Amino acid sequence: MLGATPSKEAHVAEETTAIPSVTPTADRPATRRETDSLGSRDVPSDAYWGIHTLRAIENFPIANRPISVYSDLVIALAVVKQAAARANVEIGVLDPRKAHAIEASCEEIRGGALHDEFRVGVMQGGAGTSTNMNSNEVIANRALEILGHERGQYEFLHPIDDVNRSQSTNDTYPTAIKLAMSLALARLVDELGRLADAFGVKGLEFRDVLKVGRTQLQDAVPMTLGQEFTGFAHTLGEDQQRLRDTLPLLAEINLGATAIGTGITADPKYAEAVRRHLSDLSGIEMVTAPDLIEATSDAGVYMTVSGALKRSAIKLSKICNDLRLLSSGPQAGFGEITLPPRQAGSSIMPGKVNPVIPEVVNQVAFAIAGADVTVTMAAEAGQLQLNAFEPVIANSVLQSIQWLTRSCETLRVNCVDGIQANTARLAQQVETNIGVVTALTPYIGYAAAASIAHTALATETSIATLVVAAGLMSEEQVEHVLSPARLSGLEAITSSIPVVTAEQITAHLASLDAAHADETTG
Repeated sequence: MLGATPSKEAHVAEETTAIPSVTPTADRPATRRETDSLGSRDVPSDAYWGIHTLRAIENFPIANRPISVYSDLVIALAVVKQAAARANVEIGVLDPRKAHAIEASCEEIRGGALHDEFRVGVMQGGAGTSTNMNSNEVIANRALEILGHERGQYEFLHPIDDVNRSQSTNDTYPTAIKLAMSLALARLVDELGRLADAFGVKGLEFRDVLKVGRTQLQDAVPMTLGQEFTGFAHTLGEDQQRLRDTLPLLAEINLGATAIGTGITADPKYAEAVRRHLSDLSGIEMVTAPDLIEATSDAGVYMTVSGALKRSAIKLSKICNDLRLLSSGPQAGFGEITLPPRQAGSSIMPGKVNPVIPEVVNQVAFAIAGADVTVTMAAEAGQLQLNAFEPVIANSVLQSIQWLTRSCETLRVNCVDGIQANTARLAQQVETNIGVVTALTPYIGYAAAASIAHTALATETSIATLVVAAGLMSEEQVEHVLSPARLSGLEAITSSIPVVTAEQITAHLASLDAAHADETTG
C-alpha cells in the first residue's frame, strides 16, 4: 500500500535551489556534459538530475522552494513512473531489463531516497514540464547506476525515450498531483479526526459545567461548557466527511491521454494497463476519465478540493476565535476557560500569556482562503486543450493540506488537550445572569419573568432568590427547574407545566410597584 510509505517532509523545509558543488577527482570530473534540443551544458557530475532540470533551476529562481518540500508529490511521481514502466513492459514497448531498473529506482524514491534531487522550484512555467523532466532524469540516472553504468550515459537508458515512454507531462503530471493530494488528504482527514476526538473528550469532561450561552456577543440562555465543546467536535467531524468526499474525484485520471487527450505516441492498450498498475501500486482504485480531451484541459477537481479545504480551515478558525474569546482576560475578559500557557506573551508586560496556538491556526486559515482564490484564478485561466497553471494550483493545494494538517496537530497537542474550565467564574456568571429566567417563563409567565429579570439586573440579586421571595415558586421547584440538566436541555420537560396564575402575577407586579414607590418617596 502506498499509504504506508514513510513521510520525508522533515528534511525538505524551505531549502534553496542552488546547484551543488562537486570536488573533482582523478576518477570523476566536476561536471558531465549533457545535450538537449537547445544545446549542451555542463551538469554537476554527482547530480542525479540533468540538463532539463538545470535549465529550470536557472529559469525559475522564484520561491526558493523545490518541489521536494512536498514529499507526497515526489512519491506520487515515482509511483506514476513505476506504473508506466510496468504497463510498457506489458504491452511490449519497453525492454524488461530497463523497466526493472526503472522500477527499482522508483521504489528507492518511494522509500525516501533522492528526494533532495528533485530541485525544480514549486513556481515554474511550462505546465509542469520541468517537474516531469526532473523526475525522468533522477529516475533514469539512478536506474543507470543499478544497471552498472555512470550517470548521464543515456545511450543505455534514456530519461525521455525510456522513463517517459508512452507519456506526456500533460497526463503524468496531473495524475501525480491528484495522487499526491490523495495521500496528503488522507493524513489530514486522520488528523482532523483526532482533533475532533480531543474536543469530544473535553465535551465529556465539561458535561456538568454550566455557563451562559451568548448570541451576538450578548448574554443568552444557559448551556453547559460540555455542549459547547461537543459542538466543536461535531462541526470538525462534518468537515472530515466533506474532505473524504473529494477523494473519489481525485481518483479519476487521464493517463494515456498524452499531449492533449488523443493518445498520440501511446499504444491503445496503454491507458488501461497503466491505470491497473497504478491502482495496484497506490492502493487506490483509479478510474480513467471517460473523455481524455476534457480531462486534460479541466481543472475543476482542484477547485473542489481547495473549496473543501477552505471550508474546513474557516470553520476551524471560527472555533479558534471562540477559544480566544472564552479564554480572554484572564481578569478583564470572559475568563471562562484557561488555555495551556505555551510561551511568554510580551517583551514589555511581565506575566502576560497570549493564545498563540489558536492565533497561528487563524493565520493558516487566512492563507488557505487566499490559496483558494489562487486556485480559482488559475483554473479559470486555462486555455484550449491544457491548463498551463497547474504548478501554482499544486503548490497552493498541497501547501494548504500540509499547513492545515500541522495546524490540527498543534491545536490538539499544544492547546485543546490542556484546556481547563474556570468553574467558579462560570458558576458565578450563571447565578447572576438574567438569562436563566427564560427557563422559568413556562412556570411564571413572560410578564413576571421580565419583571424579575429587570429587578435582578438592577439589584444584582440572583433570579432564584427573587422568584422564591415573590412567592412565585418554591425553593425546591426553582432548584429543579434551574438544574444543569434542565437549563442545558439535557433533561426534557415531559409533563404539563403548572403556569403561575394571573392573580399571582398581578400580585407580584403590584408588590414591585409598591416597593419602587417607597424608594422614590424615600
